[in-house]
Amino acid sequence: MQSTLRKKLLDAFTEHEGEFLSGQYLADLMGCSRTAVWKHIEDLRHEGFELEAVRRKGYRIIQKPDHVSANEIRLGLKTAIIGQQIHYKESVDSTQKVAHRLSMENVKEGTVVIADEQIGGKGRMDRPWHSPKSTGIWMSVILRPNIPLPMAPQLTLLTAVAVVQAIVENTGLEPHIKWPNDILLHGKKVTGILTELQAEADRIHSVIIGIGINVNQTKADFPEELQSIATSLSVEKREAINRASLIQEIFLKLEKLYLIYLEKGFKPIKLLWESYAISIGKNITARTLTGNITGKALGITDDGVLQIEDEKGVIHHIYSADIELE
Repeated sequence: MQSTLRKKLLDAFTEHEGEFLSGQYLADLMGCSRTAVWKHIEDLRHEGFELEAVRRKGYRIIQKPDHVSANEIRLGLKTAIIGQQIHYKESVDSTQKVAHRLSMENVKEGTVVIADEQIGGKGRMDRPWHSPKSTGIWMSVILRPNIPLPMAPQLTLLTAVAVVQAIVENTGLEPHIKWPNDILLHGKKVTGILTELQAEADRIHSVIIGIGINVNQTKADFPEELQSIATSLSVEKREAINRASLIQEIFLKLEKLYLIYLEKGFKPIKLLWESYAISIGKNITARTLTGNITGKALGITDDGVLQIEDEKGVIHHIYSADIELE
């Protein structure tokens, strides 16, 4: 009940951004007393929101804190699906694990699990992901697309495009994508994406997309072994980034691309992905389970499979590999 009232309150402030809303208007909208409204306003203040209260005008939000809880993200959120249900955890082993459990409980599509800290975050091939407290974005999005099982990896590429677009929009930085799931700034990794399935033999139950973004770490925050290969948005921008605003932009970009994908297929996403790819036309080495393949990266197929042309002119189709730029 309390979370429903809080959502109505934040939705009202979002819809009337910058405007004063009277206590009576909010009480009528939320279906509660003016005293209850005042208590919710005070709770927001305790969470770090800066609110102005003016007699006979009401309340308005002047500034929100740089937290990643549900309240901060809902205020100003412009999506209809992604992020409408948010499960915030201050600290978790892994947002992916929580999302898997919630998905089995049939939560709505677009439900997001987000944490301020991950203790056991993982990337592809079960590699650890450094996820310190209050510095980055560590979250998992639950989608339920009605698509054939082999198409699911395309959602990794779609998510990479959405994150790049959101970073460009929110920070002005210009990241690039390294196939299939790394986002780089000046050659250093700033984002990783992990896509996992809950599926039966003939249908997808859910696609769970894990997104880890280094946002406000300093160089010293990274372990020594990562300092030469990892960076953060704030290191590259040289200023702090508001995480909640970036999350909202990611949700918006992801939802728009996802709806395009469901209607028109992967081809529009492919064209966008290739425009952000760092490896197209360059010599790369793909380290696969069956051996290494070196050659020129030609692009991706309409199914999202990487194509490499070796020195003999043979074109190889790469479904899973670690990529190294020559």
